[in-house]
Amino acid sequence: MLDNQWQIPPIFPIPDWFLEILDSYTEDYPGLYVAQLLWGRGIQDAKTLIGFLDIEEYVPSSPFDFGKEMSWAVERLKKALETGEKISIWGDFDADGVTATSVLWEGLGQFFPQELQLSYYIPHRFRESHGLNRQGILKLAQQGITLIVTCDTGSTNLEEINYAHGLGIDIIVTDHHTLADKRPQVVALINPRYLPTSHPLYHLSGVAVAYKLVEALYESLPNIPQQSLETLLDLVAIGLIADLVQLKGDCRYLAQRGIQQLQKSTRPGVIRLLELCKRTGDRQTDISFGIGPRINAVSRIYGDAHFCVELLTSRDVKYCDKLATETELANTRRKELQQNILKQVKKKLARVDLSTTYVLVLEDSQWPAGILGLVAGQIAQEYNRPVILLSTSEEEQNCPIKLARGSARSVQNIDLYQLVLSQSHLLHRFGGHPLAAGLSLPIENLSLFQEGINQKLRQQGINLTVPKVEADLVITVAELGRALFRELKLIEPCGMGNPPAKLLIKNCWFKNIRQNNSQDFRGKKVAYIKTTFELWDNSVEEGFRGMWWGHYQEDLPPEKLCDAVVELDYNNYTKDCEARLIAVKEIQEQNIVESGLSARDSLLDWRDKKDDELPTSSLMLLEKNPQSWAELYRVYCQAIAKQEKLTLSYHKSSLLSNIETWKQLLGIAKYLARTKTTVTRSHLKEKLDLSDNTLTLGLMALSEQGFSHYIIEPQQIRLNFNNLPAPNSHPFLTAFLDGLAEERFKCQYFEQVPLDIIQEVLIDS
Repeated sequence: MLDNQWQIPPIFPIPDWFLEILDSYTEDYPGLYVAQLLWGRGIQDAKTLIGFLDIEEYVPSSPFDFGKEMSWAVERLKKALETGEKISIWGDFDADGVTATSVLWEGLGQFFPQELQLSYYIPHRFRESHGLNRQGILKLAQQGITLIVTCDTGSTNLEEINYAHGLGIDIIVTDHHTLADKRPQVVALINPRYLPTSHPLYHLSGVAVAYKLVEALYESLPNIPQQSLETLLDLVAIGLIADLVQLKGDCRYLAQRGIQQLQKSTRPGVIRLLELCKRTGDRQTDISFGIGPRINAVSRIYGDAHFCVELLTSRDVKYCDKLATETELANTRRKELQQNILKQVKKKLARVDLSTTYVLVLEDSQWPAGILGLVAGQIAQEYNRPVILLSTSEEEQNCPIKLARGSARSVQNIDLYQLVLSQSHLLHRFGGHPLAAGLSLPIENLSLFQEGINQKLRQQGINLTVPKVEADLVITVAELGRALFRELKLIEPCGMGNPPAKLLIKNCWFKNIRQNNSQDFRGKKVAYIKTTFELWDNSVEEGFRGMWWGHYQEDLPPEKLCDAVVELDYNNYTKDCEARLIAVKEIQEQNIVESGLSARDSLLDWRDKKDDELPTSSLMLLEKNPQSWAELYRVYCQAIAKQEKLTLSYHKSSLLSNIETWKQLLGIAKYLARTKTTVTRSHLKEKLDLSDNTLTLGLMALSEQGFSHYIIEPQQIRLNFNNLPAPNSHPFLTAFLDGLAEERFKCQYFEQVPLDIIQEVLIDS
């Protein structure tokens, strides 16, 4: 893993009028962090701020802002309605394409009878790939189709469009991908890419463009539809957020409205998907980490995504439950494959000279092509350079040459589309965005492609040696929690162009690091790793729960001083906030030593001073006895990093004996059981001067005495007395007393150990 370079924004002076507007949206918290965030992202006038915060104040664009192309599309659909023509929707197999197909299926279905006059076609991922193809067009022509409406595809399929035209089929293209140099021979081309980059519609995804076509038809023929247009918005939100588009302007507005609709959706398939991923539909992460990956997994595993449209649009509860189960199984399999391919890619990269390789291009005949985009995205972020992963495991239908097919992902705003396009003479097919693309090329061209694309990026002079992680705010662990979560939730929905707030926590460390496999909806372990931990710094006496997806526990340095960038998230399982680790950098010991302070002159011993004699200057006070040399060294490193002197200011403790401590814990347990009240773990630890481990042993010892304890909510405990004490053996009580004795010995040791010994140990460390 490469080291990271933090990019921290400056602190901006926020005008009073800005804070006053925010105050009406921030309820019982000051909103200073979100003010810094929004101002730093360019939201610096009252109208923009209010439109960003208040969905009711935003004025969405008209569908006819697409100009004559939209008018031509509506007129052609009106003609088809009058003449009873057969229409087919040509979609795509990813979440954006599937939801776009579903929006047109339901939206156009208000005007054209489904199955009788309206049908849909989604190409097979492995046999046909993205876009229009001749075989599918011919099949539709044989079915009597005279009008095709594409969604999330079609802008660059010039030859295929000409082929359809020759068969007497008209085409309306709705798409958002990069335009061809020449306008295709279509009735209408509705694509936001021909609008100015500043236009509110410019960043729409495929599903949003499809929705705008339906909206235009609703406005033109308002008396025909029986279903409200707004009922389509949950599908729009799913496709928008699942795709790599910027959530700005109408994109953000439609995502907001869509999430509102998602929470009250009556679609059995959508409801079941939310149940399977244990989410409520009130946040964009319920789509980006829940529904979206599940829909995408279907074509990645099975190739055919047709049934996803049925899953999203059918009203048959039992049928949707069956399809949702198939979707969940596909996602489970996707996770396993993704983890396995990731390991294989990293093994190959171990043999690559990263100092001279600007674009990572790797190929393997055994890799399933449907998973490669996900792995390429992970590798691109970790190795800080564009990644192209290719497979030769499947042959393309009716293609006489052997092809390498796969996916590409980019970083650092490197325009991947233009980069790959520079090698178009070597490609078979290609399409995508500046940050993500799909491609195929003859295997014999692979070495030339790899050399050419590396040379092209090398000429741009971009530094890829150190990954740059942009942090939005610098905070402490103590500030992580529900208040900050509620404040930062004001910027949601988040996505491209409006990412979640990245929080930099300096001089922190990790405890209780554990790795485990994920579980599927049946409780079976999946070979997809996540690591959980507690995040600590000197602002807290209790760690904050966090996790790191796709990483092993050895990727985290335990008990070592680090800087970490996290996102504050909400865990639907624990019903509490957690830190989602984005990047971590260990603070090197030489950086600490460079401050010029040594243990001889940076450590003060004031253990014998009274509280009123303690200093008021900027010294770091160690007021609680350390439990180990490692703990003392960590606090010492923090003081040195801040260029402060560490002052030992703890006193000799007047601790109860081990038996007296047990009796006091037993008395508290009887009181809590009798009064049926709760207590926090932190209160018990502070009251009895226990560590987390000894408190756990104490609670187990109480169970031997007939008590049972329940976790009411995170950190809240309730005790009941419902059994007779165990008659003889009390192993947990023995373990509790032994652990307590060991802790008390360590505590007394650091009360008495001479300063010169402490200095020598710290110097040797």
